[in-house]
Amino acid sequence: MEVIPAIDLKGGKCVRLFQGDYGKETVYSESPVAMARQWVAAGASRLHVVDLDGAKAGEPVNTAVIKEITLAVGVPVQVGGGIRNLAAARELTGAGVERLLIGTAAVETNIFIEHLCTELGPDAVAVSLDAKNGVVMVNGWTESSSVKASELLARISGAGLKRFIYTDVTRDGTLTEPNYGAIEALLRQTRLRMIVAGGVSSIQHLLKLSELGVEGAIIGKAIYTGDIDLAAAVKTVGGLRKG
Repeated sequence: MEVIPAIDLKGGKCVRLFQGDYGKETVYSESPVAMARQWVAAGASRLHVVDLDGAKAGEPVNTAVIKEITLAVGVPVQVGGGIRNLAAARELTGAGVERLLIGTAAVETNIFIEHLCTELGPDAVAVSLDAKNGVVMVNGWTESSSVKASELLARISGAGLKRFIYTDVTRDGTLTEPNYGAIEALLRQTRLRMIVAGGVSSIQHLLKLSELGVEGAIIGKAIYTGDIDLAAAVKTVGGLRKG
């Protein structure tokens, strides 16, 4: 199972939010590039970067920093936040981003996702299914879409994707545990590969997620607080295969 460190960008800095609340921000580093190098040195085979400013603005904002990260590390970088048209998608792929994560735009229609899968390939696109109490959140998690997570998953399953990312917003940044019930229900619903985020705060959590059959787990706050040692996590579960 892939263990993926998260780097959230706000104002050009590496931050973490509590349950996606922009008013509850902790700055962990003034240099996201230094953090990226640190996580790769610890064994990360992929980085998960979120442009928080972009998610709220509806278009990429921290592209220059993202490009610095892709140039600084020798592993694939996946990016989400504000990717809502082909111009934004091409801007980020031009900056060296290997996989685009589509959230808000996926709630509205499959057409954009289908275009991206055709142009870039299915491995270069994933949908971010960010849910609060089972309902998908949009616009940087500041608004509810009124669309259930299960409904969105059913809709995107035929869009040409290979995977999606599920985040329980209420668990994000809380150092509690993943929403295993929701994860299992979504896994039963689809054949798409699943990456999980939100509440992952121990190696035991990672082991359980691997047993459930998820493809990867994104770790955010727990590696910044030291609750999870990334090198130990990669060594313990990084070689475990899905299923």
